[in-house]
Amino acid sequence: MAVQTVLGGMLAWVSDPDPGAARILTHHHPEVPNLGDLTAVDWAGVEPVDVVVGGYPCQPFSTAGKRKGTADARHIWPSIANALRVLRPRYAVFENVAGHLRLGFDTVLADLARLGFDAEWCLVRASEIGAPHHRQRLFLLAAAADPDRLGSDGRRARGAGRDEPAPHRLAPAHTGREGLEVRRVEPHRNERQTAQRSGGQPPADPNPGGRGTHQPHLRPGQPDADWGRFTPAIARWETILGRRAPGATDTRRRLNPPFVEWLMGLDAGHVTDVPGLTRTQQLKALGNGVVPQQAEAALRMLLDRATHQEAHP
Repeated sequence: MAVQTVLGGMLAWVSDPDPGAARILTHHHPEVPNLGDLTAVDWAGVEPVDVVVGGYPCQPFSTAGKRKGTADARHIWPSIANALRVLRPRYAVFENVAGHLRLGFDTVLADLARLGFDAEWCLVRASEIGAPHHRQRLFLLAAAADPDRLGSDGRRARGAGRDEPAPHRLAPAHTGREGLEVRRVEPHRNERQTAQRSGGQPPADPNPGGRGTHQPHLRPGQPDADWGRFTPAIARWETILGRRAPGATDTRRRLNPPFVEWLMGLDAGHVTDVPGLTRTQQLKALGNGVVPQQAEAALRMLLDRATHQEAHP
């Protein structure tokens, strides 16, 4: 979602063997084929694309796991590297947990360099773009160091010519680079840290009156709740998203999937209205996801950095 927002284009295919995630993808993109388990895909027969996007499993690197790294059976990066070798995309965008920086990331960077990609990466918290939770994630942008090598197996050359854009080519823009639009977006910094660094005071509570304060720009209909000390953070995210927070728990006092969906910055029902999903599948998909606004801010910064590097090597 973030890559499409920043770069444009449309999905050519997806690859996800998880039943719940696959159902969500099919619901939103019914015409897009799902290749299933990417470790079993013959990439030579897959349509080339301009951008490859992936959030490969974090369990090998997460501090919450056994931290087996590249020795973990769930470490599928070698299969992704193989896909990049065959597909030769212009860009690749990946996301993982911050712990990946200390475990296994050197292998990723070495493979990307061997395959002819330059890499930029950063850590961005969801809270830096206004979300009421930290959710720090690692974002990686790989750009083909030699664009002339794109599709070196000849499949692109047999396709559309320069005057006839391929079906999934990125939309033209105005940055001096064909098909790319870069806009600098500075994410919100942690308010208290920003105030301390600048020697000033933290910004005023965006909703000093609590949930009962009239906010006409917010869509009505969601239940009110007493969020206690979390009220400013909840109110900030409500303002950014333009809608009230759903109740945090359901009628059985369990975590409410629509509330998690809201925390993740998704439109209401993006996951919870998908037919046939169990509550467990909903929470698994949401828990494994990324706040799109967070990924968008990270991608814009990485593109800006990559563009600056090209202009000033």
